[in-house]
Amino acid sequence: MLRSLGLKLTLAFLTVAILSVTLVAIVIGQRTMREFDQFVSDRFQHTLIEQLTDYYASNGSWRGLLDERDHGPGGPRFMRTRPELAGITLLDANANVIFSNLPKGAREFPIPNSTYKEVALKVNNQTVGWLQLNLPPDNSALISGAAELEFLRRVRLATIYSAVATSLLAVLLGWLLARAISKPVRELTLATQAVAQGQLGHQVTVQSSDEIGQLATSFNQMSADLAHATQLRRQMTADIAHDLRTPLSVILGYTEALNDGKLSGDEEIYDTLHNEAKHLNHLIDDLRLLSLADAKELPLNLVEVEPAEVLQRTAAAHQMRAQQVGIALEITTPPALPTIIADPERLAQVLGNLVNNAIRYTKSGGVISLRAGLQGHAVLLQVQDTGAGIDADELPYIFDRFYRGDKSRSNSGESGLGLAIAKSIVEAQGGAITVESTPGVGSTFIVALPTA
Repeated sequence: MLRSLGLKLTLAFLTVAILSVTLVAIVIGQRTMREFDQFVSDRFQHTLIEQLTDYYASNGSWRGLLDERDHGPGGPRFMRTRPELAGITLLDANANVIFSNLPKGAREFPIPNSTYKEVALKVNNQTVGWLQLNLPPDNSALISGAAELEFLRRVRLATIYSAVATSLLAVLLGWLLARAISKPVRELTLATQAVAQGQLGHQVTVQSSDEIGQLATSFNQMSADLAHATQLRRQMTADIAHDLRTPLSVILGYTEALNDGKLSGDEEIYDTLHNEAKHLNHLIDDLRLLSLADAKELPLNLVEVEPAEVLQRTAAAHQMRAQQVGIALEITTPPALPTIIADPERLAQVLGNLVNNAIRYTKSGGVISLRAGLQGHAVLLQVQDTGAGIDADELPYIFDRFYRGDKSRSNSGESGLGLAIAKSIVEAQGGAITVESTPGVGSTFIVALPTA
């Protein structure tokens, strides 16, 4: 069983080449023989007619054509070069048979499977006789001269040499093409084995823009994405362990002290334990929500929603907190805005998360604007603040899980999953979320959802 792709392709090219060359050689050989037979037949008939008409023009009649001195064992003078031919009959102008090498006249007994032809013999535009020809279809009996046989031999040799040369050329070209195809395939095979062995991010050289080149490009992209995803997974695992360890350490510390009698229970300690437990529960809920979104199993209640009502609900839920830190919360919606298809509870969760972030990063005296607008077949819901903004090099990672642009906030009680959750919820509803930000000026988060 052949295992080499290059050998398989080479044999395939060779097989196709041999079949093609053989077919062409057969067709050319048959066509050559047919045309050569026709040429020989036409030449024989023309010579025979010319000899007979010259004889009649010289003698004025057919008398003497069959004299003993004019014919021998092979027949009359015009038949001596082809005595083996049968089926030639000469008639005078009154249709009387002058010569025939048939048992009877050709009109009564034509040769079976022969090519019958009757030619009028004319001298000075007057018909002086008729020549009836019953020739074999392949005209093989006419091809008896050394020149004709040599010509056919040379044609056969030329056809054979051409077929052999073409087959050898096909083998060479097939080997080159098979090598050109199998080499990048082998490289891709080795690359997949390297990735399977743990060399994530392994790249192959893209040498063309055809299907093989596109496959190599796709493999490189897949390998890079796999390496990046693995890195994110490891980082996420480390972040989860860190975020779980902090509240657990607090809880364990207090419970051990209470158990050893080093501390007496009071309201402040119980509040601390309760808050840390809530933080753990919140983190677990966030992780569960992300896992449901990744598995495309996030429960959604998609209905028609008024964008203005969602923004008003969000503003009402966060108005008190914004006032406490001295931040103005504004709403701007155009009239007659079309409804959107969304889950109102999930959408409120997304907008609430964005407003919470805006309040956290906006100083007292700042403004947070909730806006809605129409763009094509989508409604844009915007949360714009006048906070610190986000650096340009951090924008591509702002929606990654556990990403925190401000490292000093790693222990602030936030899980670092808020924006990742917002992105998952919006995309699950057929929308998209983006961010625009200028450091020192503020940020604008844009949620685009399809209209009803």
